Amino acid sequence: MEVAARRRQHPGGLGSQPGGSALQARLSSIKADGSENPAPFHLDLWLYFTLQNWVLDFGRPIAMLVFPLEWFPLNKPSVGDYFHMAYNIITPFLLLQLLERSPRTPPRPVLYVSIITLIMGASIHLVSDSVNHRLLLSGYQNHLSVRENPIMRGLKPETLIDSFELLYYYDEYLGHSMWYTPFFLILFLYFSSCFTPHAAPSPVPRRALLLVPPSGLYYWYLVTEGQIFVLFLFTFFAMLALVLHRRRRRLLLDANGTFLLASFSLGLLLVALWVAWLWRDPALRRRYPGLIYVPEPWAFYSLHVCVGPEGHTEGRA
Repeated sequence: MEVAARRRQHPGGLGSQPGGSALQARLSSIKADGSENPAPFHLDLWLYFTLQNWVLDFGRPIAMLVFPLEWFPLNKPSVGDYFHMAYNIITPFLLLQLLERSPRTPPRPVLYVSIITLIMGASIHLVSDSVNHRLLLSGYQNHLSVRENPIMRGLKPETLIDSFELLYYYDEYLGHSMWYTPFFLILFLYFSSCFTPHAAPSPVPRRALLLVPPSGLYYWYLVTEGQIFVLFLFTFFAMLALVLHRRRRRLLLDANGTFLLASFSLGLLLVALWVAWLWRDPALRRRYPGLIYVPEPWAFYSLHVCVGPEGHTEGRA
C-alpha cells in the first residue's frame, strides 16, 4: 500500500517529470545522429588497419616476386596465399573492432551478413588468384584478355579456355564484388556514426595525419587493381551527401570521420591522376575498353616494366 501511494505521489520515470520528455527526445536524437561526446581518435585501430592493408594485401604480390619459387612449389600454396589467408582473418576482426567503438552500431543482421559475405568473397578471390599466379609464372600476360593470351591459343580441347574464363570471372568479378561491397558498406555505416553535435569537434591528431597519405594510396591501389571505381565513387559521394545532410542538423564530423573522408578524397585524386597519365596508352586502352577506363597497376607492370625475353612477364600475383 505504501509503495502504491508513493507511486501515485511520485509517478517516476523520465517522461513524467517536467522537461523529461524533451530530454528523452534529445538523447534519442543524439543516439540516432551522433554521440553527445565526440569519440576519441582510434589511432591504434587505424594504424593496424593501414599496416595490414599494405603488408597483407598490397605486399602480397610483392612477396611472391621476392621469395624464391623453389620455396613454394606450383602445386602448393605460395607465400602470397598465406598473406591472403591472414588478411581474410585479420580484416573482419579489425572491422568488428572498429564498429564496437562506434557511437552507433548497425543492426546485427546487417553486420553479420556483411562480414560473412566479405569473408566468402575474399576466400573466392584467394583460390582464383592463387591459380592465376601460377598462370602468370607460365607466361600468362595480364594486360591481355584470356582468349588473347598466347598460352591459351594452343589449349586442347578449346573448351578449356571457357574454364579459365570462368576462373577469371570468379577472380575479377564475383570475388571482388562479394569482397568489396560489404567492405565499403561497413566503412560507410561506421562513417555515418562519426558525427557530433559539438560546435568544435576534436581535430585529427597530428600523428594521425601521417596515416592519411599511406591510407589514401592504398585506396588508390584498391580501386585500380580491384576494378571497383564505380563502387568507390558511389561510397565517396554518399559520404559527402551525408556530411551535407548532417550539417543542416548542426552535426559535424569527428576526428575519425574526418580521417576516413580525407583518405577517400586522396584516393580518388590519385585515381584521377593515374587515369590521366595512362589516358593515351593504346595497349591498356584495348585491354580496358568502354566508358570507365581505370587500368590495373599490375597490368601496367606486366606491359611496361617486367617483360621477359619472349615478350611476357616473369611473374606477378
